[in-house]
Amino acid sequence: MPPPRTRGKALRHRLAELRGPEVPAKALDARALAALAANPGCRRRALLDGAGVDKAALASALGSPSVFGQSQFAFVRGNAFEAKVKADGGTELLRLAHEKLDRSAEPPAEARVPDLTAQGPEGRTARTELALREATEAAGAWTLLDHPMLALDVAGSPAFLEPDAVVVHPDGSWTVVEIKSFPMLDGSADPAKVGAAARQAAVYVLALEEVAAKLETPARVRHRVLLVCPKDFSNLPTASAVDVRKQRAVTARQLTRLTRIQDIADALPEGVCFSPELPAEQLTAAVEAVPATYAPECLSACELAFHCRDRSRAAGAVTCLGRPVRAELGGLTTVEDVLAAARGEAGDPDDPAVAALRRAAALRAEALAAHPVPEVAPCH
Repeated sequence: MPPPRTRGKALRHRLAELRGPEVPAKALDARALAALAANPGCRRRALLDGAGVDKAALASALGSPSVFGQSQFAFVRGNAFEAKVKADGGTELLRLAHEKLDRSAEPPAEARVPDLTAQGPEGRTARTELALREATEAAGAWTLLDHPMLALDVAGSPAFLEPDAVVVHPDGSWTVVEIKSFPMLDGSADPAKVGAAARQAAVYVLALEEVAAKLETPARVRHRVLLVCPKDFSNLPTASAVDVRKQRAVTARQLTRLTRIQDIADALPEGVCFSPELPAEQLTAAVEAVPATYAPECLSACELAFHCRDRSRAAGAVTCLGRPVRAELGGLTTVEDVLAAARGEAGDPDDPAVAALRRAAALRAEALAAHPVPEVAPCH
């Protein structure tokens, strides 16, 4: 077996071949990683994200363009709000961290803001780890890390993550900061958006825990993150402490279930490539060579969702109806199988799902016989 360094180099070369010649890799961010962890059985997404394939460009080339994503206006507004929050060395941000998370500590009169610039993601990751170690050892002071770089192993491939900020408290503990542009009205925000932010922050918490474990005396990574949003309808920042222990546990468990990217890549035929420049037929064949696990939830989390939905519907897969329905139907994987089982034409009568379907079909037939549906006269 080749040494790990050689295997890693071979994997990177293989993933570059899958992207296409001279196609730059798209970074795997925390938002994509949280969505990937929510659907760990999808080998297609695991491979494409691991290879750095631009799924939005791929979806357009397949004829099923993605329609979700952040608008340019929202992107600019978010950047402007983040700059306001971090102005003056992060004075306001640290004030919120003290108020919402650490009132027992001394108020942050001033803070260290170390320079995290370095060459490449590996260099920035190493610089971030050094800054975290130095800040932890310098107990008694507040430290703000602006856009640190963290690394997290995902299915045998490193993912480089960039949280908005990390605060090191005077006691040496670490807190993830998420800055969002959606408003917080009367102290609360849209639960769906807060949930998405919590899942994203949980990924950063996992990555920080890996860094903390490397220290001689492991640092404490707080499981309450600081969510900073505009207050009401103004541009003034306010914040809330969000407990992400549940999201962290779920994400950690799901990431461990991901099939290793190396295994998925090794199972592909030679010459498979996902470059959007390829002819549509060749590109479609390449995408279909990797199994997907579609569910309606993918529509809000994956750029390839429309393509996978069309294929799933064409195959009559019950996953189109949602994961709960799929779980209830057991071994019946297609709509045709379900209908045949309900009619008594197929299926094991001892199977609970088959028995329930036949009972439901009998009840429906009985109801229709007792109360026939009246014919509707045609309109003239």
